[in-house]
Amino acid sequence: MAASSNSSLSGSSVSSDPEDYQPPIWKSYLYQLQQEAPRPKRITCPHEMETRPKYYGREFHGIISRDYADDLLAGAEGSYLIRESQRQPGTHTLALRFGHQTLNYRLFYDGKHFVAEKRFESVHDLVTDALITLYIETKAAEYIAKMTTNPIYEHLGYTSLLKDKMVHRLSRGRTEPRRVTFQRDERISSPLVRRSALKDTPEKQCSYEKIHNFKVHTFRGPHWCEYCANFMWGLIAQGVRCSDCGLNVHKQCSKLVPSDCQPDLRRIKKVFSCDLTTLVKAHNTTRPMVVDMCIREIELRGMKSEGLYRVSGFSEHIEDVRLAFDRDGEKADISAAAYADINIIAGALKLYLRDLPIPVITFDLYSKFIQAAKIPNAESRLEAIHEGLLQLPPAHYETLRYLMAHLKRVTMFEKDNLMNAENLGIVFGPTLMQPPEQNALTTLNDMRQQKLVVQLIIEHEDVLF
Repeated sequence: MAASSNSSLSGSSVSSDPEDYQPPIWKSYLYQLQQEAPRPKRITCPHEMETRPKYYGREFHGIISRDYADDLLAGAEGSYLIRESQRQPGTHTLALRFGHQTLNYRLFYDGKHFVAEKRFESVHDLVTDALITLYIETKAAEYIAKMTTNPIYEHLGYTSLLKDKMVHRLSRGRTEPRRVTFQRDERISSPLVRRSALKDTPEKQCSYEKIHNFKVHTFRGPHWCEYCANFMWGLIAQGVRCSDCGLNVHKQCSKLVPSDCQPDLRRIKKVFSCDLTTLVKAHNTTRPMVVDMCIREIELRGMKSEGLYRVSGFSEHIEDVRLAFDRDGEKADISAAAYADINIIAGALKLYLRDLPIPVITFDLYSKFIQAAKIPNAESRLEAIHEGLLQLPPAHYETLRYLMAHLKRVTMFEKDNLMNAENLGIVFGPTLMQPPEQNALTTLNDMRQQKLVVQLIIEHEDVLF
């Protein structure tokens, strides 16, 4: 098939100057095929049908046979009508002429018309989209099967910009991934010796990779895939768009795009209830600013507050703090002048952590930590928790590390605030760990292990991170 895979449409970013040469980007072949696709031709019923549903027009022909429908559509590519089934009265079929044959599709209506996943405002739009899809997938089946073999994704300005931003990611001197191998030497029996050896290992490297958050999208006007550079055909739902960074690709290409989403702050609608990795990448920080700002404020004026994190602040004021972060981000005012009661700030921090769509200790690792807490041998239990920590996504690991260091400092003021590691474990266990299935019985049964995991991490924070 003679596919003009390297031809570009007007408006392309290709320069004619050899010094400024860029690889040809937008490939026009599929766009040209869409322009050639048959146009819908409605075959109207010559007389009014009393049984015609109000959401169909004159294309409804009542109860007619497949053969009669075929005769009515014969010779007119793109012609269509709607008939009521002879075998199942009350059900409707879209009869469509394509490729010199009549295709029959069960037709549904629930406020919009559909035969599969896509839903249309009108039958005419449905048929238009169907003809485009049938024509392109018939004419260019081989081309479509191969169109992802030479992607232009790496050449896009979007990807080059990502590489520049990732050069100085996380400066804390992290050069090698943290990998710990526990030597099973019977002569080393003291947990303190094992933990001190553990402490001497390099710190965990944080490369904040993030998968794209793709959602089906309808593009207005012609759009080209930013992975394979081919036209995104169809009338609606032509592809998917990342709701965090705005990348537009075919649905099939979305499975091949690297995990390098760089969220755009203009697309992040809120701070609370936003995915943790999404938020830190959008703000180019190592941890969510909510965690940093709240902990900074608490350590400034609340470390000796009795019942810190256990005593609740007024829920209305905590909600005000949430709204301030969602509205103002890092400019939110959480000072003593705005909120004199430090329990409001502590409550806002707990709310932020509790409302994360993926908890700090992720759903995937929840059972690993629960099982670790059940290990009777203290030394082996600590090793299992440490192995679980190493598997956390980098943003989650860094957030937990920073939070646990703070909570360890909170326990140093236990004489004043009455909060030891066990008490903090009771408070933060269900906040940081949530079972994948929101089952009340599971949560209740796991509360002891949740508490113990957080308690142990606080107590041994200095050697676990």
